[in-house]
Amino acid sequence: MIKDSTLATTAENKTAEDSPDTPLGSNWVRWVGVFAFVYLLLVGVSVVGAGFKWISGGEEGARAIFAFASNPIVGVILGTLATALVQSSSTVTSVIVGLVAGGVPVAVAVPMILGANMGTTITNTFVSLGSLQNRRSFSRAFEASTVHDFFNLFAIAIFLPIEVMFHPLERIGRVISVGLVGDFNASIKGMNFVSLATKPLVNAIHSGLETLPGQFGASLMILVGIGMILFAVFRLGSLLRKVMSGPAKKLVETAIGRGPIAGISSGALVTVLVQSSSTTTSLVVPLAGAGVLSTKQIYRFTLGANIGTCVTAVLAATAVNASGAAVAMQIAIVHLLFNFCAVILFMVIPFLHDLPLRSAGWLGRKVEHSRVWAIYYIGSVFFGLPSLVLGMQVLIN
Repeated sequence: MIKDSTLATTAENKTAEDSPDTPLGSNWVRWVGVFAFVYLLLVGVSVVGAGFKWISGGEEGARAIFAFASNPIVGVILGTLATALVQSSSTVTSVIVGLVAGGVPVAVAVPMILGANMGTTITNTFVSLGSLQNRRSFSRAFEASTVHDFFNLFAIAIFLPIEVMFHPLERIGRVISVGLVGDFNASIKGMNFVSLATKPLVNAIHSGLETLPGQFGASLMILVGIGMILFAVFRLGSLLRKVMSGPAKKLVETAIGRGPIAGISSGALVTVLVQSSSTTTSLVVPLAGAGVLSTKQIYRFTLGANIGTCVTAVLAATAVNASGAAVAMQIAIVHLLFNFCAVILFMVIPFLHDLPLRSAGWLGRKVEHSRVWAIYYIGSVFFGLPSLVLGMQVLIN
């Protein structure tokens, strides 16, 4: 009887292993989905760029349309507000890459890229609200979530004035992008294989919309491209989280507390895998609320997440055709340079390293005293202040 039972169990296990509905079979399907949504992301970026060129009439038209963003502060606010609304810096930076390829000046796009870093932090701040019932747990979770906010805020305060006056990120990004893209395009006369793969679908969308009256078709094309990017990034992140959830979770638990290098590296690696810094930083906030991880440990992890999230923009830049490939890659490299240099600066200088920790600690104590502080903070930093600045800019113009 026992033998028969054992044989039956073995047969069931074998059948389960061979079934396409097992985790192994499901993973293959999910990986196919991953590649499909990567392609959709690339197509979306190309569609945004093509639509923007169509509606603006080239670079000069783009400069006129984005004149309201010529103020660097407004550019940062735009990036922050857009990312806070769609909750994905990967999505916003991918859209900006498409806009730059369509004629938006790099100098105008750089502040928006910096602002996108700030807007993405609202997700893990919202996650901390899950600990509202316990005052002390909520204080720990909110402190750990906002340390990311303060790091990005102080990094922008340091790098934005330097960039406005001397343009180091823009210039270094140009040199690197030319080295990566310029010679390649020149040697094979624009034979960008990613662009070739996306071009048929982009042309098909353009052909279907060009019969529409006025600039309506161009505007609709931009919206279609943004919708494709939003959908692709959302689904891509969801699939990768399912495929990599086991290894990613183990990596967070074993590596994040080992020291600065391990914490930053694990944050970058997990974010590259799931393509969402919001996801990876939100993953560790509940651990802070439970007292498993300290704010300092989570701080290092979020620094790595800032670097890892830049991969999407670099990937998106490969979808741009030869004429816009260099500037698209340039703005993607600017995003990477900003995050990498900010992490190095804050890790090397003790005062800067401790500044986000002290600021988050102060806010955490305020929240422990009164939970209303959390509502004031989220409403003012991510929505109230950006909306006020944009409203004033519209009135001035």
